[in-house]
Amino acid sequence: MLRPKSIAVVGGGAWCTSVIEQAELFGFDGAIWPVHPTKPVLANHGAFPSVEDLPAAPDATFIGVNRAATVDVVSTLSCLGAGGAVCFASGFAEATAEDESSADLQAQLIQAAGDMPILGPNCYGFINALDQALLWPDRHGCTPLDRGVAILTQSSNIAINLTMQQRALPIAYAITSGNMAQTSQAEVALSLLEDQRVTAIGLHIEGFGDVRQWELLAAKTYESGVPLVALKVGASDQARQATISHTASLAGSDAGAQAFLDRLGIARVTALPDFLETLKLLHLHGPISGNRIASISCSGGEASLIADMALDTDLTFPALTDAQQTDLRASLGSMVALANPLDYHTYIWRDSDTMADAWSAMTGERINMTLSIVDYPLTDSSDWACATDAALKARASTKAPFGVVATLPELMPEQTAQQLAEGGVVPFFGLREALAAIEAAHHIHAPHPTPICVPGTSEATMLLTESEAKAELALQGLNVPQNRLVSAEHAEQEATALEGPLAVKGVGLAHKTEANAVHLNVAVSDIGAVAHSIGTQAILIEEMVTDGVAELLVGVVRDPAHGFVLTLGAGGVLTELMQDTQSLLLPVTVTDIDTVLWRLRCAALLRGYRGKPAADPSAIRDAVLAIQSYVLAHADTVSEVEVNPLICTPTRAVAVDALIRKA
Repeated sequence: MLRPKSIAVVGGGAWCTSVIEQAELFGFDGAIWPVHPTKPVLANHGAFPSVEDLPAAPDATFIGVNRAATVDVVSTLSCLGAGGAVCFASGFAEATAEDESSADLQAQLIQAAGDMPILGPNCYGFINALDQALLWPDRHGCTPLDRGVAILTQSSNIAINLTMQQRALPIAYAITSGNMAQTSQAEVALSLLEDQRVTAIGLHIEGFGDVRQWELLAAKTYESGVPLVALKVGASDQARQATISHTASLAGSDAGAQAFLDRLGIARVTALPDFLETLKLLHLHGPISGNRIASISCSGGEASLIADMALDTDLTFPALTDAQQTDLRASLGSMVALANPLDYHTYIWRDSDTMADAWSAMTGERINMTLSIVDYPLTDSSDWACATDAALKARASTKAPFGVVATLPELMPEQTAQQLAEGGVVPFFGLREALAAIEAAHHIHAPHPTPICVPGTSEATMLLTESEAKAELALQGLNVPQNRLVSAEHAEQEATALEGPLAVKGVGLAHKTEANAVHLNVAVSDIGAVAHSIGTQAILIEEMVTDGVAELLVGVVRDPAHGFVLTLGAGGVLTELMQDTQSLLLPVTVTDIDTVLWRLRCAALLRGYRGKPAADPSAIRDAVLAIQSYVLAHADTVSEVEVNPLICTPTRAVAVDALIRKA
């Protein structure tokens, strides 16, 4: 379908005429077969009265008729053995809110297609710039080429805009998928791996759908060496659930998506310019193996600017080695202060050989990407040709990853960008965009070897009490305090079996602290009065943990779109104020837990802060794994599990509060 030798266009409107015109303008040299019941000629091509009258089953068909007729055409094409179709019409599942029959019509469309792949409905189609083949009813900015990146998006407008880029990015495929009635982005991307001319794949994603397809895609692309970058937009339904835990509010609607992409090893960006710049970097160099960068410019202002802008990333500027300083001193003389980022002044400007020597010295085994900051003037940039030559020479001599970046996107001329790219130098349009692209390319890695746990869908209507939740989790090995669940009348008698100080809590309240139903450091002699003051029928009395060095939150929320989201973060009464969390998808390993645990800002407390003892990391790992064990054992019914706080001590990790919501 994506590499057709024959195309059919069904319909006689302006959009269909445009499809034929765009195919001819792009140089498509295969057969073009218009189909219309009454028009004998369409766009200077003889038309066929029906699909059945075509001389052969077309490889690809653009269906530009109304939604009801679209279903019939798809059915006929499928019976004929056609290669595939683009369904242009809207009014299917995406319009359910306005027309309840739309979902049924989409089901009919899927049934009609059978095994024949379809793009859409509600999409423009595809552009194949490698073979000069397309089904596309509008303008676009693609040009014929031999190799390049593929861009997949549900949005046709986004696709048009991206093809119009003037950033020296070779776009081999632009493919839209609309509401993905039958064929998903993951399936399309998998098919593109068969085309070795595709160097990288960019995915503008509104929703994932079948997570198993995405896991397969991640594994196949990593194996084939074709990197993926995603611009994920939209929120899942997770934030709209009737949540009662801190975990749900902290994880938010996007935590599952981010955790899913992290698990797949797919780079993520948040803006279209970053998306394009990352694809360009991946096309020219592939993923970046580390986060160490070097910068060279002829302005102290630019050196300071890139250093400051990198603070919001995980990129670093390693100090210059002795060998680098020796080479730089030979090129720059004694008047330049040597550092990374480097301000080399303008003493060597116009001497491209010496400039190349200096820039080459900024590369090396410890540097994953070297950037030369150059802004080309819009008036006359001829005096800046030396900077282009120096970059090309440095890249040719060192073979090291090298980029030229303009601080403002408009100050990188497209012709210069093409010249740099042809020499293997990445032309970055914008300093912020360059840093975002390098950071994203650094985050590409092998996908997690274990498939995610797909949760059940039953409605969670039962909230276990704190004591019930702790009892359930204790069966999985979670450490909980010694406790007694009693009435207020028997509280004082039962408390004598516990060792003080004690915590006294009301039972049956969603947020006990806000209801003033938690009393700490209570002496055994005061239990009776405190228990009666709380006002709940049942009272939970617990031995307090007095040697804690830090408090963590460990929570799991069922995210229908992505799986079970495990959130690990700073816990206690200031949990939401701190907003110090990391998220993963279940199941996790000890290595996964360690990776996110030490990213937390509160990790300093766990390591021992200002002479205080450190927490026992193995106890924390065991607590997380115990909570995971419960969730995996009840994956069909559980919706939320939260332990907050998990009090971490030098010898143990104790769950002093817990909740479970399940079917």
